[in-house]
Amino acid sequence: MSVEVILKTKIEGLGSEADIVSVKPGYARNFLIPKDFAAPATNATKRQVEELRRKRAEREAQELNDAQELAGKLGKLKLVFVLESGEGSEKVFGSVTSQAIADKLKEAGYTIERKKIDLPKVIKDLGEHEVPVKLGADVVAKLNVVVNHPAPKVDPAEEAPDAKGAKKPVKAKKA
Repeated sequence: MSVEVILKTKIEGLGSEADIVSVKPGYARNFLIPKDFAAPATNATKRQVEELRRKRAEREAQELNDAQELAGKLGKLKLVFVLESGEGSEKVFGSVTSQAIADKLKEAGYTIERKKIDLPKVIKDLGEHEVPVKLGADVVAKLNVVVNHPAPKVDPAEEAPDAKGAKKPVKAKKA
C-alpha cells in the first residue's frame, strides 16, 4: 500500500518540489509531512502544484545562470601549486588533491565543495593540468592547475661580487 504526496523540496532519490510521488504511509506520516518536506496529495493541494512548479522553474533557472557565470570565472582562473621534485624529474614529492584545490579556490574567494571537483586521481606531475569542476546539472567548468618547481635557492656566499662588480666563485670553507 502507498500514499501519494506532493514534495515541497527536492529530496535526493525521490524527486524535486512539485512532484507527486507514491511513498509508504509510515515514511510520509513520520518523516516527510512532519518535517514539511511534503504534503498529502489531495484535490486542494494538487491545485497548489502549479505554484510550486513555477517556483521550481525560477529557482532552477537562477541556479543555472549562477553556475554558468561561475564557470566563466573559473575558466579564467589559474591555480599554481609549488611542490618539490626530484632532480631532472617530472614527478613531484607530494600531490595535488581535490581538497588542496578546494582550499586554494577558497583563498581565491570561491567556495566550492571538494566533491564537485572531478579529480579521478591526484596530480603528481609538473606542468599544466585541466581539472573539471561540476557546478550544476549540465555545467562543467575547466579549471587550470599548474604544478611548478620551487624557485631555486641562491646561496649568497657562492655569488659574492668582486671589486669590479663581476661575480666570482667563492671557495667553500673547510668544516
